[in-house]
Amino acid sequence: MIRPHLPLNALRAFEASARHLSFTRAAVELCVTQAAVSHQVKGLESQLNVTLFKRLPRGLMLTSEGEILLPVLVESFDRIAQALERFEGGHSREVLTVGAVGTFAVGWLLPRLADFQARHPLIDLRLSTNNNRVDVAAEGLDYAIRFGAGAWHGIEATRLLDAPLSVLCVPRIAQQLHAPADVLKQTLLRSYRSDEWPEWFQAAGLASNNLAPRSIVFDSSLAMMEAALQGAGVALVPAMMFCRQLESGAVEQPFDIGIITGSYWLTRLQSRAETSAMTAFKRWLEGAVQPRNV
Repeated sequence: MIRPHLPLNALRAFEASARHLSFTRAAVELCVTQAAVSHQVKGLESQLNVTLFKRLPRGLMLTSEGEILLPVLVESFDRIAQALERFEGGHSREVLTVGAVGTFAVGWLLPRLADFQARHPLIDLRLSTNNNRVDVAAEGLDYAIRFGAGAWHGIEATRLLDAPLSVLCVPRIAQQLHAPADVLKQTLLRSYRSDEWPEWFQAAGLASNNLAPRSIVFDSSLAMMEAALQGAGVALVPAMMFCRQLESGAVEQPFDIGIITGSYWLTRLQSRAETSAMTAFKRWLEGAVQPRNV
């Protein structure tokens, strides 16, 4: 807590002077005179009984005491500015921090964000993406959208969508795939889960011992799809997350065979109380994933 006898103007004058290493440039930023900035800094030094700057012929240099004080003030003023930005037209803005597996973020969420923003203009959404490895507590997330079976320790999970995995590839390769067994002649693009392709082959009526040895492993479906778009092989991915590529003809789905190995879930810490912004986002998301909107 700032002691009441330390004037904010003096702290601001020091912070600006320290960033610019110049009383003159700080005065321009603060719209006061150079003499006023110098006077405020001298007054602050007197109250603290320390020297914050070494006055040099061509500018200023922070002392060790000044180097300690500067980052504290920068962070404090930034936090004050962020807090003030939350108020708009007499209304309080809310920050909502969401982490999402990249495939869902790019393939489903981003195309619909404009609708969420239009419905909730006072919620500032901060979105980060991951490859399905996320620590909600450590990353300070309100929500995390992840793929899996829905069972995570200490986590409340709401199912959003099933995500059947299907074979996608470029048209040139698709023309060579007349039956599921033809996939065995191609390079298999897969995730780190080695059971996905065997499950697809089983669903296609092929014995798992016929698996082709050629494969490339990816840590995200986004990277896998990019490899497929480059013609590197056939990808086993959630086709519904790549509607744009399918609609444009960049890739094709040669077989109407899909396997469900998991779903997308909206998750939060059980110990995390829901804010009004969290509730609004959850309700919007639940409504948006209804079949008519998928």
